[in-house]
Amino acid sequence: MLEIEIFSDAICPWCFIGKRRLEKALESSSAENGFDPEIRLRWRPYLLYPNLPLDGIDRNELLRRRYGPRGDKGRVPAAILTEAAQENIELRYDLIERTPNTRAAHRLVAWVYGESGWQAQHALVESLFQAYFCLGRDVGDTEVLYELAKPYGLDQSTKGSVLTGEGDLGAELDAEVDAQLERGLDLGGSGVPGYVMGGGYVLPGAQSVDTMQAIVQRAKTKFSSA
Repeated sequence: MLEIEIFSDAICPWCFIGKRRLEKALESSSAENGFDPEIRLRWRPYLLYPNLPLDGIDRNELLRRRYGPRGDKGRVPAAILTEAAQENIELRYDLIERTPNTRAAHRLVAWVYGESGWQAQHALVESLFQAYFCLGRDVGDTEVLYELAKPYGLDQSTKGSVLTGEGDLGAELDAEVDAQLERGLDLGGSGVPGYVMGGGYVLPGAQSVDTMQAIVQRAKTKFSSA
């Protein structure tokens, strides 16, 4: 079994695009979920904006800080829109009012993996991307996250621990997120998405489907014979 780890952030458009391309690269007619049955996925954290306040920031304000007075939420590189459209993703930046702090989302993603496995985690990540980029929802808001997480077993008894970091479970999840953030940097991850295959091969960026297929096959050959 080859594990592919994906270092990603729910507010990174290239991560959303990369998810689509990875899914295409892993398509298999022999598996119920459409993926190569010899592969499992695991999503890992990355903070696109690590210094945001916990309640996030107005998106226009963030863009003004980055790009000056001409920065506004209409400023979207054409390449992102074009490449997203090629993957049947409609990025609705016009609906996004706030850029959220995603630490709570990363705790949730880590918790779902431990609670329900990689397929549930993969589905949750899709829900986060859809909520933010297609619906303009604030995926740093605990109530939004709770709504998205209920299908995966999050309830009132665990909501506080997972979404706000309360108690021993919250501390454990924060420690896991911090450890993986540091590990991602140690692996050379200065941006996302980043893919780590079998703990060895590192593939940066939202590569083409053909490139991903070639690297995945090489990793499968290496780690299955190791």
